[in-house]
Amino acid sequence: MFLNYFALGVLILVFLIVFYGVIIIHDIPYEIAKKRNHPHADAIHVAGWVSLFTLHVLWPFLWIWATLYRPDRGWGMQPTQQPQYENLQLRIAELERQVKKQQQHADSDNTQGN
Repeated sequence: MFLNYFALGVLILVFLIVFYGVIIIHDIPYEIAKKRNHPHADAIHVAGWVSLFTLHVLWPFLWIWATLYRPDRGWGMQPTQQPQYENLQLRIAELERQVKKQQQHADSDNTQGN
């Protein structure tokens, strides 16, 4: 009699572990998206729950969707664009200096001509 109750307890325990394990596994893409500040994290979370009812067909695509976005590069697959932006800022500063120099030169020509 004791073994029957013990077997029933083990069966219930295994069922609960599998049940909650599947739910935790299906939340992995959402956790990845949340960690990366993904703009569609809520949609990934909902699609993960839908995937539970569609025999897990959507789950691999959710994983891919969650890992494609990175906060430092967005959706791009190339490395960060920081060096190009810094180069543009240097070029803009140089152009501003040249414009100021030409304006000062034009102002000095106007004052000398009057």
